[in-house]
Amino acid sequence: MNKKYHLFDVYGIELEYMLVNQSDLKIAPIVDALLTKKKGKLTSDIVNGKIAWSNELVAHVVELKTNGPTKDLNSLADEFYKNVKEINSLLQGQNAQLLPSAAHPFMKPETDTELWKHSYSEVYELYNRIFNCKGHGWSNVQSVHINLPFFDDKEFEKLHAAIRIILPLIPGLSASSPILESKITGFKDTRLEYYKTNQKEIPELTGLVIPERVFTKLDYYATIFEPIKKAIQPFDTHKILDHHFLNSRGAIARFDRNAIEIRLIDIQECPKADLAICALIIETLKLLVNKKLAHLAAQKRWVKEDLFSILNDAIKFGENSIITNLDYLNLFDIEDETSIQNVWRHLYDLAKPHIHKSHHITIETILNEGTLATRIENALADDFSEARIKSVYTNLADCLQNNLLFLK
Repeated sequence: MNKKYHLFDVYGIELEYMLVNQSDLKIAPIVDALLTKKKGKLTSDIVNGKIAWSNELVAHVVELKTNGPTKDLNSLADEFYKNVKEINSLLQGQNAQLLPSAAHPFMKPETDTELWKHSYSEVYELYNRIFNCKGHGWSNVQSVHINLPFFDDKEFEKLHAAIRIILPLIPGLSASSPILESKITGFKDTRLEYYKTNQKEIPELTGLVIPERVFTKLDYYATIFEPIKKAIQPFDTHKILDHHFLNSRGAIARFDRNAIEIRLIDIQECPKADLAICALIIETLKLLVNKKLAHLAAQKRWVKEDLFSILNDAIKFGENSIITNLDYLNLFDIEDETSIQNVWRHLYDLAKPHIHKSHHITIETILNEGTLATRIENALADDFSEARIKSVYTNLADCLQNNLLFLK
């Protein structure tokens, strides 16, 4: 039985990275070789002190995650960074390295995708049969997940209400996927643009990305899990898929571990940036949960369609998305229509006293210089030649190796 924690007692953070060749930055589907080199034999999960490593659906993505719940959010950037450096040194012999950002800029999924072929592969194969995972939304996506605990229904209600409210703002802070197949896509957060329709064959799985207005375990099962189970039945003839695993909303309730997992954050250029974004999101959620902003009844009132419309605009325009819905802005004590960038500046001003000073400069850089997507676009300066893209993304790989922010 998992130990149960109260709101914000502990955190779980997961970061996903691509493996690419050093010479040409093409994807390198060798996570199995990496894990074998580290462990001496092939295993899908490795515990490396405070951080664990594991495989993902595709053979070129590795996930780093906190080894169980942790109370200490502020040392995590350094912990993740140590593991990044170790992985890069292990990959050196294979002429490979880690590449950050939420989407590979010139991967062609139809020809480049290799699924993980080892443990758990029967689940991945089933997913592939249903959805065809050789598409950007499956094989070219790297994100950050934040897991936050709740103790009981009362805490679940507060946390789920606050998370639903905050989800539409996330692309305006973390978008990092403006390029696919060597072209600017017109979306700051192309990963989430694909996320919306990734599982269109079974729409019950993702819903409208924003979770429904459900605030108890019983309601959650009736409204979200039961339709998922029903919809998957004709496909899952061997009953190998779990409803927790299938639920693909932008935040999912994990009643098996009494936590909610936020999934809309694009991975950044280095752990320092990822953890600063996590810290700001968590402290903003605390403001909502602790009634420093709109009260619970006002938060619970919001239907998924209205929140989705704000999210949808943010996926396209990132921090430049203008929020015109004054009722929504009033939740944060903002009275006039404004950009998501300004909403985050306002929330940062409120949360800053509670955010560890090690994150301040990073957050302020993102709020002033723009999302990583914007900074990538500015660095490319309308030159989408292979040479230019390689040069910019080589810089991103250097930022990861040195735990530095990417600035043009």
